[in-house]
Amino acid sequence: MRLLTTALMFSGILATANAHAAAGHWRTIDDNTGEVRSIVHIEEQGGVLSGRIVRLVDPPEPNPICEQCPGDKRGEPVEGLEILWGFEASRPGREWTGGELLDPENGRVYRGRLRLQDDGARLEVRGFIGMAMFGRSQTWERTAAP
Repeated sequence: MRLLTTALMFSGILATANAHAAAGHWRTIDDNTGEVRSIVHIEEQGGVLSGRIVRLVDPPEPNPICEQCPGDKRGEPVEGLEILWGFEASRPGREWTGGELLDPENGRVYRGRLRLQDDGARLEVRGFIGMAMFGRSQTWERTAAP
């Protein structure tokens, strides 16, 4: 009985640690230029991941707003904008699904998947409409807080 209790406690600790595996700051990389575009902070609350842009790197204009974003996000500054939400662990500590991603450049919202790579140093962010095979991926790099 003691062994079972210890195993259950340990699995609970692992589940909590794994939920935080993608939490932190990430550099987003431009698909075309390969340059850093922004810093996104991902956090976990109640087992669900969300993330917002905390800093833009060399924006094309000062203090851009999300003119094409849907609903209450329209007209909001891009810095501080929540761009991913609702992701839950599908493979604890490695992959999160069921969430949505917002592309502030065109205002489109996509279904998404997040997957850790390289021992947590990189995060594959995949956005898609319909099935995951019909989408595109970006690889974000873990970084220190700005």
